[in-house]
Amino acid sequence: MSLRTPLCALLGIEHPILQAGMAGAAGPDLVAAVSNAGALGILPGLNLQPDHLRAQIQKIRTLTDKPFGVNLWLHPDMWPPADTGRIPADTVAAVRTTLNGLRARLGLPASMSAPTSSPDIVGAAFDIILQERAPVFTAAVGEPSPDMVRRCHERGTKVVAMVTSARQARVVEGVGVDAIVAQGSEAGGHRSLGVKPDRIGAEGIGTLALVPQVVDAVSVPVIAAGGIADGRGLAAVLALGAQGAQIGTRFVATREGTAADFRKKAMLEAESEQTALTDVVTGLWSRYVRNTYIEEYEKTGAPVLPVHMQTRFAQDIFDHAALHQDPTWLPLATGQSVGLVHDLPGAAEVVERIVREARAALARLITSR
Repeated sequence: MSLRTPLCALLGIEHPILQAGMAGAAGPDLVAAVSNAGALGILPGLNLQPDHLRAQIQKIRTLTDKPFGVNLWLHPDMWPPADTGRIPADTVAAVRTTLNGLRARLGLPASMSAPTSSPDIVGAAFDIILQERAPVFTAAVGEPSPDMVRRCHERGTKVVAMVTSARQARVVEGVGVDAIVAQGSEAGGHRSLGVKPDRIGAEGIGTLALVPQVVDAVSVPVIAAGGIADGRGLAAVLALGAQGAQIGTRFVATREGTAADFRKKAMLEAESEQTALTDVVTGLWSRYVRNTYIEEYEKTGAPVLPVHMQTRFAQDIFDHAALHQDPTWLPLATGQSVGLVHDLPGAAEVVERIVREARAALARLITSR
């Protein structure tokens, strides 16, 4: 039974599976392994200096001759970076006091440093993607402009944008994207929201309800994301009208995944109910495995800084946790599908397994009629 869809023809892939470009968990080896297996590997470009991004793209090309993608965030507080001078002094003081309390628990010195902005590299990184003629550009946590889409198409680069609602899907279809990822609330990592809502708004719509709404709202191929880690999930979203699935958590726990071994171990031991949305890690809503850092910060009720300022302000805590291989203080971005992840295979085996399971699931549905 073939799983090829119009999306496969559009992206030049054999199987309707995209590996999500999760920062800190995917590098050229994982991207190439996924693409060589007939799916689409995606390189996270978040916070990579342009020369480093170029080197990573070029390395992928030494490992595969198959299509691959590169992902960037387009959040308005990153391009251009948010101005630290606009943050209220009492907000900075409250965040500093909270973090210093956590530092004291770890035996780290208190810090009186000021928050710093993200490097202004998104535009330069996008230029590298164009110069290197990456086969696919994927946008998240913000929406590509018509000019970005036009420039990609001039170089033969397909554009895929991630959304969390049918309304947002219609917006990105209007600027000319080639395909849309419908991100359900089960997904790991950051919610693909341009404007930060409150916690209730951030929860959003689950994959089962979101995907058919987006399919009905647009005419371009739709890719489902959130809660998918095996072939049953792929078969389910194909039945909902999606033409493929974007999968992150399952590919983090692979031999080629670049997350440290202790983080992969923590993922294999986690259950779905341990994940939750929080903004205390990066300043934006994102799904992580709940741990001591998240719980203790949230207990204080302290505010958070804008996107990634929050991360840099707490970086010494995260570095200390990484050095001591302590997942209780180092946040782990993980989707609700983590409860389905129990082993550490190679990325190609994951692709092959999901395809095999999806074919079997669809065959069972047909024969049971």
